[in-house]
Amino acid sequence: MTTLRGKGALALPALRRFSRSTTATLLGVVAVGWVGLGIASSGSFFEGSSLRTFLMYLATPVLIGLAQMVALCVGQLNLAVGALGGFSACLMGVLMADHGVPAGLAVPAGVLTATLTGLLTGVFIVATRINGFIVTLGTMTILLGAQYRLSGTRTIDGYSETLRELGRSAPLNIPLVFVAALVAAALLAAFMYRTIAGRRLLAAGGNPLAARLSGISSDRQIVVAHTLSGLLVGIAAAVATASLPGVNRSVGGDWLLPSFAAPIIGGVALTGGSVAVLGTVLAAFVMRLIDTARAQFSLDPSWVNFLIGLVVLGTVVGGRVHQTHLEKKGGAPGRTPPAPPGGGAQPAAALPSTGGAR
Repeated sequence: MTTLRGKGALALPALRRFSRSTTATLLGVVAVGWVGLGIASSGSFFEGSSLRTFLMYLATPVLIGLAQMVALCVGQLNLAVGALGGFSACLMGVLMADHGVPAGLAVPAGVLTATLTGLLTGVFIVATRINGFIVTLGTMTILLGAQYRLSGTRTIDGYSETLRELGRSAPLNIPLVFVAALVAAALLAAFMYRTIAGRRLLAAGGNPLAARLSGISSDRQIVVAHTLSGLLVGIAAAVATASLPGVNRSVGGDWLLPSFAAPIIGGVALTGGSVAVLGTVLAAFVMRLIDTARAQFSLDPSWVNFLIGLVVLGTVVGGRVHQTHLEKKGGAPGRTPPAPPGGGAQPAAALPSTGGAR
């Protein structure tokens, strides 16, 4: 009996903390939105075909949100998410439709290309010490040109029927592409929360100076983060290629805002040092519900973008106000650690810039 009471005493504070968390709020929004759309559609939203379509087109927002989240966790911004995804998708389509490459080779080639592009982006940021915002902006421009070079003004749709069937496959009305996105999220969560490499990423993003003094290379973590971000974008491109009727130069053009909105609304700090895998997935779910409501009620798409942008801005401002409040109360440690023993301010002065990781 004493043991049960002890467990209950520990569980209640944890439940209280969870009830005040961003994740709990998003769960409530998802539940209310899901039920509300079901009622508004007279139950048709819960039917098999509607459910399949909803989840099929939720997979890509989840993946691009996770890709941006990984960059944010080290204090970086990846503006090339949409351009890299669109280029990779067009590359897969061209390899299959124009050159007869089997899907089993074309899809891994596209994912590998996205991963290598992320790797090169990270290396360039570290080598030049140029802010990641500028580097990924330049990368985005280059990739948009390369995407147009690949596809031109046409829509590439003559690729593998097997890949299309895989994209449409939905056992028990759960699309396989959505399952793939959830598996990617679960693996990413395990990597970030359970492995030394993931914890190093968070340490480097949370306090680069303290990470260096602990022997963690901030430069290496920037490269790892961009490489992992590129991998997730490549997977998103593969999912888009499989689920869309065709790929063209417009693929990825509307990915940038959702890629930032999902992790920021999900609770990820722009300053780095944090991840929220479940929060990012739930935020992508909320945005998909908003998009479905737009189609259901024939709303102007510009109002949807306005609403999402307003929520993102409000989340950032609210987080900043909360952080400032905690710092004033002394409840949140600063980002600069105390000097190490033995006149330790000198090593900090000799440390080079991290290329925008701060």
